[in-house]
Amino acid sequence: MEETSWYMSILASPFFRGLAVGVAIWLFFWVRSIIRIRELTGNVKKLREHLHTKLEIDSAENERRKQEIERLKEERDNLKNMVQVLNQKPGRQELRQAQVYQRAIDIMFEKAPGFAPAWQITLKEAEEEMQNAERGIIPFFKRITGSTPKGTEDYEGERKKALEMKEAGA
Repeated sequence: MEETSWYMSILASPFFRGLAVGVAIWLFFWVRSIIRIRELTGNVKKLREHLHTKLEIDSAENERRKQEIERLKEERDNLKNMVQVLNQKPGRQELRQAQVYQRAIDIMFEKAPGFAPAWQITLKEAEEEMQNAERGIIPFFKRITGSTPKGTEDYEGERKKALEMKEAGA
């Protein structure tokens, strides 16, 4: 019994009781912290997966946006090139000049058939009229057709009269 009493005396001592209570509390908190660490590790894994998924989605969206920007840049460059080509298209200036000459001839037949100086004056008037038409002063239809409020029959009649006067004068 002495042996049990020796154990009992150690167990009965206040130091050992305090130590046993401290170890039990430490063991309780240690087990609790192990469980908490596992929970937090699981949460960190979930958050990493979510972050990875979000980054993949953002990366795909950024890639799509880059492709869209590149497509729009190419389209813009193509449109710029088309505008430059259309601005340099041959024939526009010649067509405009032909309209000016036709209008000048019509005016010349009205005013002074057969006189060269009248041609310069009427050419200048026709040029001014085309500039007014380009600014929108004269309706678009008149500029395209080259007609004036007079009908084409009046011009034909005036041309015939001018030719008759020229033949009579010659």
